[in-house]
Amino acid sequence: MEVILNFSPWQQALIATLFTWGVTALGAALVFAFKTIRNNALALMYGFAAGVMIATSFWSLLDPAINLAETQDRVPWLVVAIGFIAGGFFLYLAGKLIPALYLKHSRHEATSRSGLKRVILLVFSITLHNIPEGLAVGVAFGAIGATQNGSQTAAIVAAMTVAIGIGLQNFPEGAAVSIPLRQSGMSRTRAFMYGQSSGIVEPIAGVLGAVLVASVNTILPYALAFAAGAMIYVACKELIPEAHARTKAESHWAIFGIMAGFTLMMVLDVALG
Repeated sequence: MEVILNFSPWQQALIATLFTWGVTALGAALVFAFKTIRNNALALMYGFAAGVMIATSFWSLLDPAINLAETQDRVPWLVVAIGFIAGGFFLYLAGKLIPALYLKHSRHEATSRSGLKRVILLVFSITLHNIPEGLAVGVAFGAIGATQNGSQTAAIVAAMTVAIGIGLQNFPEGAAVSIPLRQSGMSRTRAFMYGQSSGIVEPIAGVLGAVLVASVNTILPYALAFAAGAMIYVACKELIPEAHARTKAESHWAIFGIMAGFTLMMVLDVALG
């Protein structure tokens, strides 16, 4: 824990988001071993990622936001409600302003587009919702410097949990880009490069989030709730529907994945926090 405190908030966020980018690349690297992945396995991965994000949103983001709002003598439920709704609405507007840039649409439309347009659509769709994910990590690490000494250990654990959660859900995202590109005839190396490139934006967004929160402490509870809202929106809009779409109606792989991911992050947050 003390080693982490030797770095400034933006450096902590940079290291953490380089990790999440690395997990994206790891998922994209599956293209070197597989040309296809069984639907049940993909459903389990997407479900697991959704469960991780849902649990992380509460224990690592909303709960600390509520506590911070109380220490700042604000109305806790109002602060987190504003931030949470703003986070989800931000991604909703992004989807409206930049049509068809979501992961689900990109893969379904890929077969009807030219090679270049397909690649652009695939990469940009995931890059779009990697921005708030990077912000979520940056905000969490920015909160470390804004907390009192007695609460820094809990803040560090929360920030690390957010980074791990984002990283876990980035793994299937990297594969979701590289493997369809490989199936369409692209070389493994090029498919991998496009797959991992979707995570480049996370370190940039992470550093910006950490700097902003560290500079303006009063917005911290709003920022944490904003990140939680964005993560819940991604889980409900992208990951859960995608997990169910991968299997037959009577299959429970997606549900098993969601429960496993939620349970894992719940145990980590409660036990370590």
